[in-house]
Amino acid sequence: MSNEKDVDEASEADERRVPQEEPADAPDGSDDGEFGSDHGDWTTQIDPDASDDSSSDESEQSEERDASDRLDEDEDLLDGSDLGSEVHVDSETEIDEDKEDGLLGGLQIDSSADIQVPDRLVDQVIGQDHARDIILKAAKQRRHVMMIGSPGTGKSMLAKAMSQLLPKEELQDVLVYHNPDDGNEPKVRTVPAGKGEQIVEAHKEEARKRNQMRSFLMWIIIAVVFGYAILIAQALLLGIIAAGIIYLAFKYMSRGSDAMVPNLLVNNADQQVAPFEDATGAHAGALLGDVRHDPFQSGGMETPSHDRVEAGAIHKANKGVLFVDEINTLDIRSQQKLMTAIQEGEFAITGQSERSSGAMVQTEPVPTDFIMVAAGNLDAMENMHPALRSRIKGYGYEVYMDDTIEDSPEMRRKYARFVAQEVRNDGRLPPFTDEAIEEIILEARRRAGRKGHLTLEFRSLGGLVRVSGDIARAEDREFTTRDDVLRAKARSRSIEQQLADDYIERRKDYELTVSEGDVVGRVNGLAVMGEDSGIVLPVMAEVTPSQGLGQVIATGQLKEMAKEAVQNVSAIIKKFSDEDFSTEVPNWYEDRYGDTPYPDTSLAGKDIHIQFVQVGEGGVDGDSASITVATAVISALEDVPVRQDLAMTGSLSVRGDVLPVGGVTHKIEAAAKAGLKTVIIPKANEQDVMIEDEYKEQIEIVPVSHISEVLDVALAGEPEKDSLIDRLKSITGSALEKQQPDVSPGSPSLQ
Repeated sequence: MSNEKDVDEASEADERRVPQEEPADAPDGSDDGEFGSDHGDWTTQIDPDASDDSSSDESEQSEERDASDRLDEDEDLLDGSDLGSEVHVDSETEIDEDKEDGLLGGLQIDSSADIQVPDRLVDQVIGQDHARDIILKAAKQRRHVMMIGSPGTGKSMLAKAMSQLLPKEELQDVLVYHNPDDGNEPKVRTVPAGKGEQIVEAHKEEARKRNQMRSFLMWIIIAVVFGYAILIAQALLLGIIAAGIIYLAFKYMSRGSDAMVPNLLVNNADQQVAPFEDATGAHAGALLGDVRHDPFQSGGMETPSHDRVEAGAIHKANKGVLFVDEINTLDIRSQQKLMTAIQEGEFAITGQSERSSGAMVQTEPVPTDFIMVAAGNLDAMENMHPALRSRIKGYGYEVYMDDTIEDSPEMRRKYARFVAQEVRNDGRLPPFTDEAIEEIILEARRRAGRKGHLTLEFRSLGGLVRVSGDIARAEDREFTTRDDVLRAKARSRSIEQQLADDYIERRKDYELTVSEGDVVGRVNGLAVMGEDSGIVLPVMAEVTPSQGLGQVIATGQLKEMAKEAVQNVSAIIKKFSDEDFSTEVPNWYEDRYGDTPYPDTSLAGKDIHIQFVQVGEGGVDGDSASITVATAVISALEDVPVRQDLAMTGSLSVRGDVLPVGGVTHKIEAAAKAGLKTVIIPKANEQDVMIEDEYKEQIEIVPVSHISEVLDVALAGEPEKDSLIDRLKSITGSALEKQQPDVSPGSPSLQ
């Protein structure tokens, strides 16, 4: 039986299985419907006169009403009126407006079980209203999207939400057929979702029937030949050989029939929503499709090429969403081919390994009509193919994901709903009490690092929720309490944070922090290790005679930014040394430095040594120790002691202005743990202070805006200090008036 006849039979089986799905007129380029090489949408042809009974009319009217309702709903979504979604409470208790300033935003609940969780994923997104609005528009208009932002801010969640917004009716199955003219160029056909399985089953049934007929005919012929050889020719060996030849001939012929069964490349029969394919980190074959290697390429044992074709993520995402996080990790060739698939809407599958037999196979183009959602951190744009980015930007949107959002009663209610969502999605966590939810919201404030804001890095916050629930579940309790959350905060720390904590704990065995008295040239600085472990970092300065020109020497494994900070401090020190103002200080004695005339008009003949004590292997990075260095050096130059019950942090400009730094909350808590009484921070960071309640009464927080204010608080010895501050103001050109900050221990206004 010829291949052409098999092809005709297979095509007839397709017609019998899905006659209603065939287009009235074959599209251009199709082989009269034989293989259906069209790659566009195959839509069901409906005869309007096929039925005019009342039930059909009612059904059509009902469908029209449903479609109208869906359209109205989509329009409501797109106008932004539903952004952020509302928080609903199961009980009849309404939101208490008088208690909206509370941590729950006025929600009157006993536990997270009282909060309803939206069914749609897009309604579960919290805080990214701009990105959510873009996703809704992109789904409506089928636009590509690139989302850039910190990890855990909801990029993958928004991409999944987009797949739920796309219409399911347009989904397709993709079939790959054997090509009798060229076995290395399999033919491709698309049919509506769910019809692919029927077509494959029809072909298999036809193949089974043909094989049964062949087998029946084969055994009859074998019996006749075998009987003739034994009864008439009386040649048993000849009969056995003839029977074997006939058996192999029929088996070889049956292979042609099996090869006519198509390969169901993409099956969307059970797909309830549009496909969502996460191709993050996928290799070329998984992303673009591949052809399996066939070690048996001849002798009748080879696998037909169309059976070895494998769909890639771009083909499985047809009519859906292709999500690629860390887009810059894809190699350039894959990005180029991905751009081609986006541009053409179809992409042929070939073997990705050049040494494989699959490299000889290349299918007809397979549909790739997907929406591309690319994501990554800020560095993702650096290694991204510029043409691919241009393609996404030119036919879609670029969105920056926020890290924090303004704290408001509405947002706090949504964060309470976030806890309820995590509990429901996990399925094994006990509900959170209202106090436990409040503690989660407090932690969201702390992690934001900004006063009046909440963090939007929900992945790490969700980890805290899950660890808290695991603790309660391990103790077989009905609810997760505030104590569970507090215990979880200690347990859910990252590896880097645990290493930092271990270093700080070991460092205490050789602690050099001094918390009492006054010392010349020594200042308690503050730093952050890991993510949120504060540490007291002493800085010492000493002035020594030099063999040549004076210079500033800093040690402590300083990194680039720290070195630049020391250079900025050096500018003030150089200006400081040009002025002979120490001679006006009361009780000054001229021979304090022996025969060396000091201070003179320059640093010539003097070296200033700056040491960062107990830095560790990581060294010092950043400029937050600038005011610490300046205070230590000025103290050493003028022999004026520094209070040791005080610590400080802050950057410093060359004009003496104190600039904001990061991690002030963790630094303040580290100073309190070390037994210090006062901490100096930049005034610009005053709004960022959110220390735990237990530390509020232990330490005084002094915000400053100029180096003169730092010295006013840090230096001991009033006559010497007053003169230095007055001169320093004049040198740096500051018009600030000396004033003591109005700060009381534990003042809530400073948090």
